[in-house]
Amino acid sequence: MTWNISNVGAIATVESESYGVSLATVGLLTTALFVTHLAVQIPGGRLIDRVGARNVGLVALVIVAAGNAIALTSPTLEIGLGARALMGLGTGVGFVAGIDLVRSGQGGALWQGAYGGSTMAAAGLALMVIPQLVGELGWRAPFWTGLVLALIGLLPVLATRRATPTRQVGDHDQPSRTVAMDRRLWPLAAVQMASFGLSVVAGNWIVTLLELEGHSRSSAGIVGGLILFAGIVTRPAGGLLMRRTPDRAWAFVATALVAGSTGVLVLAAAPPLWLGAVAALVVGLSAGLPFAPIFNTTLRLRPDAPAAAIGFVNGSAVLVILVGTPLAGLTFGLPGEGRVGFLIIGLLWASALLAVRKAARS
Repeated sequence: MTWNISNVGAIATVESESYGVSLATVGLLTTALFVTHLAVQIPGGRLIDRVGARNVGLVALVIVAAGNAIALTSPTLEIGLGARALMGLGTGVGFVAGIDLVRSGQGGALWQGAYGGSTMAAAGLALMVIPQLVGELGWRAPFWTGLVLALIGLLPVLATRRATPTRQVGDHDQPSRTVAMDRRLWPLAAVQMASFGLSVVAGNWIVTLLELEGHSRSSAGIVGGLILFAGIVTRPAGGLLMRRTPDRAWAFVATALVAGSTGVLVLAAAPPLWLGAVAALVVGLSAGLPFAPIFNTTLRLRPDAPAAAIGFVNGSAVLVILVGTPLAGLTFGLPGEGRVGFLIIGLLWASALLAVRKAARS
């Protein structure tokens, strides 16, 4: 499902020409997905806690497939926005369902990290692969691939066993309000906002940034994809750290935040392509490491409403994507053609260090 969070950004210039809109408006196609993605995070988690992740996950994949099928019909902004909003319903609950399937299968921090790594890898692969398919599929490349992958995704979910839903304790009727008001989750949400939220914002625009700096679409896609793809290594690594050295895991998270911020600031400086590739790799590796510590701690703090708590923490990052993606797109109309946006992303990323100490004490 995470293929859909970056697939349009992978060929933003092509979509701009096909839809007949500006680059900033193309960013609204990502915003439309994340509006509904955000809206269903906590309610979707509440539903999963009550009826189980397997059934919700299956419905989510069908919704994503339907949204991509609608988007294929015409390069019309209204259709595109509606289709992407529909996809967001599926991606939102689908992400939470995936983590809950790991939890209900007794997967610990390592498997949570492995799941997280696979989700980021899909988003990174979209940036790498879709620019190579433009010659064959044109503006439809993001949607054909999204449709096929959603249908394929049904198979492993169908193969999972049915799990017993989580029974709520405490405030049974208002878990959404309960998790949102739980201050222990706020520092975790802040770190997720930087490591996931800002990495997706950067990932949606890095290909365009590199293209405008004179690099080919193909090389820009491969380099840009590293921001999201590299998490396939460090998200499981973060889980391993959480399992073996839990007392030191958050120190590594702090180091990762510094490295990620530095990498984005290097990209903002318009480096040569080789250095840009190194910076993108550093950003991707750094963005992945906090995932398992964040969600392992979230599940430990809220065993009464695990999926709803996941929805709140991840939803906070989705809010950053929702707001940040179009705003970053607007900076391409300023001097520097997007570099100001990456400068701001880098500085905001570093600000998450303020939350690490509280997160470690949770």
